[in-house]
Amino acid sequence: MNRRKLLEELLSDDYRKRLSGFVAGKVGDNKDIEEIVQDTLLAAYDSLPTFKGDSALFTWICAIARHEIIDFYRKKKIKKIVFSKLPFLENLVSKALGPELAYQELEKKRQILGTLKSLGEGYSQVLRLKYIDGLSMKEIAGKLDITVKAVESRLTRARWAFQKVYAEDEKEIKKVWRDWDFTGI
Repeated sequence: MNRRKLLEELLSDDYRKRLSGFVAGKVGDNKDIEEIVQDTLLAAYDSLPTFKGDSALFTWICAIARHEIIDFYRKKKIKKIVFSKLPFLENLVSKALGPELAYQELEKKRQILGTLKSLGEGYSQVLRLKYIDGLSMKEIAGKLDITVKAVESRLTRARWAFQKVYAEDEKEIKKVWRDWDFTGI
């Protein structure tokens, strides 16, 4: 199968739903499920050139999901252990990183808004309605006068378009930092 067909298959609603079901069988919280599915799809997208086709694409994605689930719980457990054993650290870390985290959050918001502006109006609109306005699929369908299935499809395509542009921006930012000459400072 060529890379383009693999990518189309990976971006399909069917794969997202199947993957969500797979992850839901191992993770209880819907918020965690969505985060792990997103991380898995991004990792699969990044690793797609290494896919050899020795197994079905979905089997390969599930293997990536297993690793993402393990990483998710490992990070969660480490954080819980550290802060339970050394509770003063949580307050200290939040104070120490407060200004830096606030700045990073502001920069991320700017980057997200810039990415939204660079998308077509249809994609940008459906993403804003879902993630900024917090509307349900049914409410978005009513507002846009389209079917719920059309909303799901447009939202999936919009997410992928957003991720692609956002990832390209991230690569460009990292390239600028990597190429920056700090020797004269």
